[in-house]
Amino acid sequence: MIKLFFSILVVFLFLFNNSFASSEKLFEDARVYFDKKDYDQSKFLFQKFLVFNPKDYHSYLYLAKIYKEEENKYEIEKNLNTTLLLNPKNEEALFMMIELQLDKSNFSKAKELNEKFLLVCSNLCENKNIISEKIKNLEPQKDKK
Repeated sequence: MIKLFFSILVVFLFLFNNSFASSEKLFEDARVYFDKKDYDQSKFLFQKFLVFNPKDYHSYLYLAKIYKEEENKYEIEKNLNTTLLLNPKNEEALFMMIELQLDKSNFSKAKELNEKFLLVCSNLCENKNIISEKIKNLEPQKDKK
């Protein structure tokens, strides 16, 4: 009985390890297609990867980048929201979301996101001043009477 249990366990671990390696290959293949600008194939592979790894924020970020190329603002926002839900301090997702909110003329949301961005910024810090200036310059000015 114990021998049967260990045999089943070994088979299960072998299959689990192969499916994990297979899903990791999906992610790498998706990135390769993304780098080649084959967005349809890349999108398909990232979505397939998410079936096995639904909490992988990197895939949602790549999908947002693909939808940005396709100019699909609804899907960009949906994938950025998921990225930020899974990793609230993701600088690139915050930066993309600020740009999206500015494009939508949602200045209050862009300002709120910019405050978060300024707190977590380490890699994209050269962009924080650019975004702050954009928000100041695009924000509707209140009439002073």
